[in-house]
Amino acid sequence: MKDLLLKGGILVRAEGQRRADILVREGRIAAVAPHLEPTPGTEVIPCAGKLVCEGFKDIHVHLREPGQSYKETIRTGSLAAARGGYTTVCAMPNLDPVPDSPETLALEQEIIDRDACIRVLPYAAITRGRKGEELVDFAALKGRCVAFSDDGSGVQSEAVMRAAMEEAARQDVIIAAHCEDNSLLHGGYIHEGRYAAAHGHKGICAESEWGPIRRDLQLAAETGCRYHVCHISCEQSVELIREAKARGVRVSCETAPHYLTLCEDDLQEDGRFKMNPPLRRDRDREALVEGLKDGTIDAIATDHAPHSAEEKARGLRGSAMGIVGLETAFPLLYTRLVLPGIVSLERIVEALTEGPRRAFRLAGGLDIGTAADLCVIDPDALWTVNPEEFLSLGRATPFAGESLRSRIVLTLKEGNVCFLDKGVFY
Repeated sequence: MKDLLLKGGILVRAEGQRRADILVREGRIAAVAPHLEPTPGTEVIPCAGKLVCEGFKDIHVHLREPGQSYKETIRTGSLAAARGGYTTVCAMPNLDPVPDSPETLALEQEIIDRDACIRVLPYAAITRGRKGEELVDFAALKGRCVAFSDDGSGVQSEAVMRAAMEEAARQDVIIAAHCEDNSLLHGGYIHEGRYAAAHGHKGICAESEWGPIRRDLQLAAETGCRYHVCHISCEQSVELIREAKARGVRVSCETAPHYLTLCEDDLQEDGRFKMNPPLRRDRDREALVEGLKDGTIDAIATDHAPHSAEEKARGLRGSAMGIVGLETAFPLLYTRLVLPGIVSLERIVEALTEGPRRAFRLAGGLDIGTAADLCVIDPDALWTVNPEEFLSLGRATPFAGESLRSRIVLTLKEGNVCFLDKGVFY
């Protein structure tokens, strides 16, 4: 493998920015210094005017395979992730078959090993078939998955969740919860707010999210398990998690770019604005931003959830829930939050890299000897979101047609190029 020298870039991490050259040798970071001279045979990648970061980590994506490859495949999803600067993604378990045993998880892992262009870490289910009833064999699965989740389905039974957390504590694994109280949904499909009232839609109340979070935080405190809350969307969720962290509960959480940048006032009668949880009040969006800034929110995860065009063409009422986000996440956050001075670049990068890595104990970083998982960003690039150009099979995004600033131009996974904007470098 040829040595690579990323030269002249601005290295961005949580503690700040600095100009640095990065030498990659045999797939690992060999040196980081203000100035490094290339040796004969080294390929120099000019990064002047570019930002250089640890490769992004997304702990919540849906790659749909096995079972729903018409929506997305591990191949297309990982290519989309690489284009977005991601070098590690964690694939949710709402698949067919559900990864709830070593045998079913092995089916997914076989496809990952064959087709993924970046690191894809699978989840296992909490309960068999994600039905919320019988626990999976945590001990048999823990070495094969990144965490346990019934994502897409909230565990309704407090007794089942308590038993899951007790076993998770014994096995020292993560419970990642989709928090949704089915008894409070009442057929709703967007936020129970002024848009729903004005347009005759059935709403989903915020308590359907924060109620289960409150229950689970108490269980996590009692069992001592590592507990992660998926895709929080409302003010009360932020407050509950902030308070729990202050009490020493072992909790982490994520939100998504769309919850940080949109609210119910942005809704249109179009399936590309429909996701679960839904876009809520602007007050909720502001609370999420504050939670990100003060560290209550550990990670930004896309909840990349591709569907077919037909499944997303039935308006707010009839469309499937979920949007894609891997290819727009960083430029969206940079344009909407960093450039206006709302959130620092360092904090955004931390929430895309170090935050998820700490929460899930993932490999990575920028220390000498670590795998060279890196992304290079052109902060000045201006482009318009065109879903027809996505590498993902999913096309539904509320940001279609929006002009964004910044673009990923290079992604390296273990020193290998998994995405390259040839218009920039060659």
